[in-house]
Amino acid sequence: MAVMGVQVVVSLLAASIMQKMAPHCSFARWLLCNGSLRRYKHPSDEELCALAGKQRPKAKRDRRMNGVTDDKPLSVPRDIDLRLDTSPITAVDALVLRYFLEYQWFVDFAVYSTAVYVFTEGYYCLADPQKETNIGVLWCLLTVIFSIKVFFMVMRHYFRSEEGGERSVCLTFAFFFLLLAMVALVIREDYLEFGLEPGLAGVSSNLESILKQRGWEWTLPLTKLAFKLGLVALCSFLGACLTFPGLRLAQTHLDALRMAADKPLTQVLLHMSFLAPVLVVVMWIKPISRDFLLHAPMGKQTVQIMSDSAYNTARLWTIVGLCLLRLAVTRHHLQAYLGLAERWVEQMRKEAGRITVLEIQRKITRIYCYVSVVSLQYLGPVILTLHCTLLLKTLGHHSWGLYPEPPPLPPAATAAPPRPGGKDGEDVRAAVEQITGILGGIFTPLFFRGLFAFLTWWVAACQVVTSLFGLYFHQYLAAS
Repeated sequence: MAVMGVQVVVSLLAASIMQKMAPHCSFARWLLCNGSLRRYKHPSDEELCALAGKQRPKAKRDRRMNGVTDDKPLSVPRDIDLRLDTSPITAVDALVLRYFLEYQWFVDFAVYSTAVYVFTEGYYCLADPQKETNIGVLWCLLTVIFSIKVFFMVMRHYFRSEEGGERSVCLTFAFFFLLLAMVALVIREDYLEFGLEPGLAGVSSNLESILKQRGWEWTLPLTKLAFKLGLVALCSFLGACLTFPGLRLAQTHLDALRMAADKPLTQVLLHMSFLAPVLVVVMWIKPISRDFLLHAPMGKQTVQIMSDSAYNTARLWTIVGLCLLRLAVTRHHLQAYLGLAERWVEQMRKEAGRITVLEIQRKITRIYCYVSVVSLQYLGPVILTLHCTLLLKTLGHHSWGLYPEPPPLPPAATAAPPRPGGKDGEDVRAAVEQITGILGGIFTPLFFRGLFAFLTWWVAACQVVTSLFGLYFHQYLAAS
């Protein structure tokens, strides 16, 4: 323990538990297979023929013996009185789900990552280890990277679609979010208070001074421009990845409201969950959030309701609470998605003509098989927002308000030149300390505060845009 450190031991323990306990105890599997979600089973050929008033279809072997070689697919009228049976989703049923293993691993990793982060926060509060690296930050960074990887995996599935319409939608929204990101980055800090400009200015000045110390007379006038171009490209990519999760969220939100028509409390929670990204976006608009609370108008005077640090703390807790609210209504959204099978059957009854039995079975089965993909689309933005917020708190040196705030860090000291001589172990340690000092001098908490504040705001803004467009699409365009 003394050699490896408490955080490393806990991190290795969490990784070992996640690997060993995944087949036996999994939060992701429990979320889908706890018996609360009910899937719709597709009807058999015999059931459909009985509803259509036909005889039971013969097997291919019997048809060949009777001299019948026609392979015409079996069809039934669309207006048959078809009622789908339901059954709870079990762990065995989940094995046929598409991307179920990826879903289970990603959600479980996010749960363990959050647990490790909570432990490290408590450890830093009680022990205050100044020279140890925060392992919880590493777990949160990995979760953010895996979230983007999952988004890319799902988007790549849409790009491989035979129809091609999904590909056009993703490219259109990618271009739109590219323009929106450019607009967001040129707005002054007086309106959108990310803190990117002070952070980038500090990075540029620190990097220039470090290069000058090593004899490199090189100014970096394009550092901020290059960083912003890379950030715009990342924002466009994230916007494209969050397009279909937002559209799906709007559809499941409308269906969940219909299913909870006689439950007003559930409807209130669903509305609050749906509007959660709007509140996150508003909390970074300075004139109507920070300025209003710090200088609240009270007659002819202004009253300060809370301090700057208190507002930052309240914003962090609000985002965490909204993420937990989204998680609490997960079951309602997933059940609303599974209810698409019944809605499709009701729509089929209103149409004229005939439909093949195979098409009915394939449509109902496909809806169920993609429930894990829908789960990733629903939980992915929540996990990404939560862990960007955790990184904003730790790397940006904010406080949870549960214990005294840490004192502000002094300006980063410039790294000393390497000392010649010494043993190999001392040389390695000195090199690591020098690299750490250089990186710590370049990437300051002010820079991380601006970066993760912008990423948190951007994920929420993408959800607002795509979900509102999804509401308009499913209520007006899809119904017409």
